[in-house]
Amino acid sequence: MAAPDIETFPNPNPARDYEVEIVYPEFTSVCPKTGLPDFGEIRIAYVPDDRCIELKALKYYLIGFRNRGIFYEQVTNQILDDLVEVCRPRRMTVVGDFTPRGGIKTAVTVHYEKNK
Repeated sequence: MAAPDIETFPNPNPARDYEVEIVYPEFTSVCPKTGLPDFGEIRIAYVPDDRCIELKALKYYLIGFRNRGIFYEQVTNQILDDLVEVCRPRRMTVVGDFTPRGGIKTAVTVHYEKNK
């Protein structure tokens, strides 16, 4: 199943560095080993360059992981890669903060910084 397109729009103030923070507290995917559901929060912080991320499209993109078997590390890196590809930010950090399972809590943090 193809992921929904992540839409963007022109940055209204590209001359200024400012940070956009997005929190998606209802992230779900599936453990590829057990088939059990995984739950967590995805946090995205970025400094836009020419493009900003459109939130409704981002929501549908993230919902697309709901029935997909994928490890925490892979999904967090995939989200970063996909978002960087469409909006080419100056900087971006994505955190996958997953609900404890079996007494273990996992958070995965990935970063991107545009070459100057």
